[in-house]
Amino acid sequence: MDKPLKLYKLIILYILNKVDFPLTNAQISEFILEEGYTTYFKLQQAISELVEANLVREESTHNRTFYHITEEGTEIVYYFRNDISSAIQKDINEFLKKKKYELKNEVSVKSDYYRNPNGEYSVKCQVIEQRFPLIDLTVTAPTEAEAETIAHNWTKKNQEIYALIMSKLL
Repeated sequence: MDKPLKLYKLIILYILNKVDFPLTNAQISEFILEEGYTTYFKLQQAISELVEANLVREESTHNRTFYHITEEGTEIVYYFRNDISSAIQKDINEFLKKKKYELKNEVSVKSDYYRNPNGEYSVKCQVIEQRFPLIDLTVTAPTEAEAETIAHNWTKKNQEIYALIMSKLL
């Protein structure tokens, strides 16, 4: 196995193992590319191979892909954690300590849409907290363009919408 590629994979698994929520490709890339560990294309190869090996699970929506570590991935981190230098582990831990709240907020808000049996589009909007939905709202839109707009706006306005719904219900 290509030693650098093995290290990139272990770094990705280590990062995913240190958080209790999924991460996006952009979030993983932010750390690895900013630290200069590898190139974008090598990183994408590593992620792809981790998914193929069932060490990482993908969850895709129309606008984002989330990555979760699998049980097998967790076992790999446990067995090979010493192959990641203490300096790299320290960098990862500091990055996560500094950015954890921001990273978690980014992935806790989810939206996706699909064509329903009526020929319209159902837009599923969620805010996830500790792996469970804080709010899980599905609305119908007549066109795909409107569904896409709703999904996009949910990302920006979810707190405002949640507060409004709660104030009306309580």
